[in-house]
Parts: sequence; C-alpha cells; structure tokens
Amino acid sequence: MIGWTYVAAQAVLLLALIFLPARDDWSTPSWLRTFGYLFVLAGLVIIAIASLRLGRSLTPTPVPTASGKLTTAGLYRFVRHPIYTGVLAVVLGLVVRSGSWIHFVIGVGTALFFNDKAKWEEQQLAERYPDYADYAAATPRFVPFAPPRKTG
Repeated sequence: MIGWTYVAAQAVLLLALIFLPARDDWSTPSWLRTFGYLFVLAGLVIIAIASLRLGRSLTPTPVPTASGKLTTAGLYRFVRHPIYTGVLAVVLGLVVRSGSWIHFVIGVGTALFFNDKAKWEEQQLAERYPDYADYAAATPRFVPFAPPRKTG
C-alpha cells in the first residue's frame, strides 16, 4: 500500500509541473528555455534506458518484485536510482523553462519527495537483496560521481 501511495503522490507532483501554466515571475531567456528542454529530453532518455535495463525487475511501485534481481550494470553502475535521476532532470528542465515560482516550489518539493521515496525503496531493496548494502555504499543515490551517502 505504501508503494502505491508513493506512486499517487508522484503523479500529482509531476502532473502539477506539467499542466500548471508558465508564468512571468522571472525572465527566461531563450538559451535557458533551450537548456530546460534539453534537460527534459535527457531525462526522458535516461528513464527509458534505465527502465529497459531493469527488464522483468521493473515495477510501477518502489517495491522489488519477487522474481527480480539486483541490477548494478548500465546506468546503475553510476547511480542507484537512474530512473529517479531521469525524472529529476525532467523536473529541473520544466522548472527552468517555466519562469514560475510555483513551479520552482513544486520542483523543490518533488526533489525532496524523490529523496524520501528512494530512502524507503532502499530499505525494501536491502531486505530483498543481501548485496544491496555493499552496492549502496559504493554507488551514489542520484548524481553520478557524487560521494555515496548512507542509505536510510
């Protein structure tokens, strides 16, 4: 049930970012709008690649499947949650191009939400996969090449 609650909350945050109208709270030069669109595109590509790498282990909720296996190859070599990294890149792109303080606040809230969701998911992964603690100790959560942080 908690997994589906995370999915529902995630949907509300992302839909708000997508469908709330842009505003003119700050000037967004064309180069910055382009940067925003590139981040959205890059994020979508990361999500697709990471999802394909999971194969049968992919699930809509942050609960590992009974038949899944721990994935540490591909983008998972660089970060523990590349799908979330992709989503956060999309969020950054949407916020940058929006020109809106409302989008900014929702974007920050979304980043905090995904950090909390990742922590909860990592508890599930540690219970399911004995090697997860070693993987987490050596691999950053969202940002490649950042120092890994403790799970939980």
